[in-house]
Amino acid sequence: MGTPANLLTTEQLESVKRSYFNVLGLFLQHEQVESRFLRCLIKWGIQLQLSTADLTHINLDLDKLAYQEPREKIESLYHLVYMIYLDNVVEDIELEVTTLYAERLGYAPEVVGELFKSIATVPFDQDKPRDLKKEIEEFMKIQKSLE
Repeated sequence: MGTPANLLTTEQLESVKRSYFNVLGLFLQHEQVESRFLRCLIKWGIQLQLSTADLTHINLDLDKLAYQEPREKIESLYHLVYMIYLDNVVEDIELEVTTLYAERLGYAPEVVGELFKSIATVPFDQDKPRDLKKEIEEFMKIQKSLE
């Protein structure tokens, strides 16, 4: 998927970073975080090239980092997919972290699983950039209509 700076505007990247901190807050609300989840979260932070300036810019106090219900849940799902594809490798732990977060957003685990299967099975085409956000929105509309 390339580097974040090449794919997103500054505003979009900041939005992804806010979602990242929200995912981090979800896991840090537990007294203990499994090391495999922590490795995934650290990896995403490194790939997003987070800095102390990012924390300052969004007025984030790590001591008060907590999960907050996002207004745009579809956008949050897109951000998760974006983070998974930062290195063009989909790891099982990334899917697990994403599924846990998506469940917290109110999505059924099987819907999330189907979403990732549908995205992962479409070949990545360098000549025609994919609009993952639109794909997610369409998929979720279809799922909602099936309920």
